[in-house]
Amino acid sequence: MWSDGPRGRRSPLDVIMSQIRRKRSASDRKPLGRFLSWTSDRTGIPEDGESEGREDRGQSQGGGATVESEQHFGWGRLCVFLQKLGKKADSKSLNLAHCDLTATDLLELASLLQFLPQLEEMDVSWNELIGGSLTALTSHLQQVGGIRMLRLCSCRLNADDVATLGEALSCVPLLEILDLSWNHGVGGGSLQSLLGKLHPSLRELYLVACQLTPPDATALGGMVAVLPRLCVLDVSHNPQLTQEVDTGGFRELAASLCHATSLTVLRLQACGLKADCLNALGGSLRGLPSIRELDLSCNKHLAGGLNCLTFHLAHVTHLEILDLHRCCLTQADLEALIQVLPSLTALTEINVSSNKEAGGVVHPLVSALPLTQMRRMPLNSCGLNEESFTALTLAVPYLRSVDVSWCKVVGGRLGLLMDALQPSIIMELRLCSCDLTTDDLHHLAAVCRRGCLSCLQVLDLSYNGSVGNEGWSALFAAGGLGSLEDLDLSLRPTTCAPCSVWLPALLRALPRMPALARLAMQRWTVGIQERQQLNYSMKNRSIRLEWDPDMTDLACVMKTQERPEESQLEE
Repeated sequence: MWSDGPRGRRSPLDVIMSQIRRKRSASDRKPLGRFLSWTSDRTGIPEDGESEGREDRGQSQGGGATVESEQHFGWGRLCVFLQKLGKKADSKSLNLAHCDLTATDLLELASLLQFLPQLEEMDVSWNELIGGSLTALTSHLQQVGGIRMLRLCSCRLNADDVATLGEALSCVPLLEILDLSWNHGVGGGSLQSLLGKLHPSLRELYLVACQLTPPDATALGGMVAVLPRLCVLDVSHNPQLTQEVDTGGFRELAASLCHATSLTVLRLQACGLKADCLNALGGSLRGLPSIRELDLSCNKHLAGGLNCLTFHLAHVTHLEILDLHRCCLTQADLEALIQVLPSLTALTEINVSSNKEAGGVVHPLVSALPLTQMRRMPLNSCGLNEESFTALTLAVPYLRSVDVSWCKVVGGRLGLLMDALQPSIIMELRLCSCDLTTDDLHHLAAVCRRGCLSCLQVLDLSYNGSVGNEGWSALFAAGGLGSLEDLDLSLRPTTCAPCSVWLPALLRALPRMPALARLAMQRWTVGIQERQQLNYSMKNRSIRLEWDPDMTDLACVMKTQERPEESQLEE
């Protein structure tokens, strides 16, 4: 057997193969090389003309291996960092909300961004300890230039943080969603730091509870005017935003909205709106072809001035959602609204809840709505009477959500509402503090047995202590709640009662409610053995059980009579 000799010597087989190669054409060498690759590998001698190519490939592979090794090591560091925070690594989404991040954590996170070149979403919200040190993160945003969503809610950002963010926005030209909500430092003029820095790609801007002032409203108006793709603008819970309307501020913001032709959602909840604000706002709304949702709720100073908006609202025929809950609407306000409703042919949701006067106009309200397309019309805390409750049943067959909480007229009449339900349509049913009776629960159980609530996801029966044990047992024995995700059976804060009689029926029903994620049973008392049975039923289920951990039948010493202040909850 032949073997390789000293340098420069080749075996007879190699000499023969070399002669064969020289006689073959260039086009034939590659197939022959593949055919004889085993021989070449065994001898360790490269074929003619291939030595240099292999060296080049070797160097290239070595460089690539080094880069790949560094990336792998960096990804490992990132995984370890996230694991300490109870999170898992995702190359496109980074969610570190509610992680108690410190300034040191933020600095370490910033150094790891280079290993997330495909990152599209970043959420570091609800980490109040990073306020004042945001520059540690923003100075590395160029590492994730493709980011599309950035959320920094409730991080105690100050004016310097906002300014730093504004300077860094040039590194993220694809940003579509920016959420700075619940940062008081964003207001007070700091918003000026973002003026001219937001890219035309921005589609959603959230500035909820940022203590925005009239100068901020002016700056915001300047930003909105140059954001052609802006779809969502939420500046809710900024009560100072609308001060000094006559001197600019909100008036300038309202006027700039006419340039935001792509705007579909405008939320101004709890912004201290007054009638003169509605005048300024209405003129721009009628020029927005895309507006679909308008939230003006929790603005109590609108009372008596809604007609300033309804004059313009008649032209917003594409509006789908209108929220006016808790606005202290007067009878005149509601009548003005009812007159314009026939023009809103695209409307699917209207919310006038927590307006006591609404209870007296339910019939004309329902008559003016496009009922066949209505999906949600909550009337909780509206002072419903028998006539208005009956009128509501005309809309119930089309609704996906029914909320008549805090309406005592429902008690003893729930059957009328249940008979109006259409099978497998309703997804949310809220009957909190309705003075329900045992017979009402029997009606509800009958509807469950018929399969009418097979799609129901939320059922709120809280604060209905007048229901007897037989009613609760009948409801849980009926079945038909396979899609239920949220169930609230809690009693009033000042009462308690034993649930030993109907608890077995609930335990038997739990396996038939596979989607259940929350079960609230506060102020219901149980014995030690029954508590153990319930805990055992929850053991292998991811159900959040809400009840008073120390409440037992022997420990119930609370008063069962309603305190005077409790009635105020219904107002």
